[in-house]
Amino acid sequence: MVERKCIGCGEIKNRNDLIKITKQNDSDNIVISRDTKTFGRSIYLCYDNQCIETAFKKNKIQKALKSPISAELKGKILNEL
Repeated sequence: MVERKCIGCGEIKNRNDLIKITKQNDSDNIVISRDTKTFGRSIYLCYDNQCIETAFKKNKIQKALKSPISAELKGKILNEL
């Protein structure tokens, strides 16, 4: 079992129970990926609206990925729920 830390609440959970958001090395695109084959700088979020809101409100995603984040990404993440 591989564990990762949610960037919103800080809880450590099983990687399969979290949303993975990756800034790809080759293209600098930010994608929501379900597999472990996407390489780049990644963060994880719980499947919880409060964690997602906290991460966006405090710019935690932007800081962790070292890249500007669009409002469109927030919509995509909320659709994952």
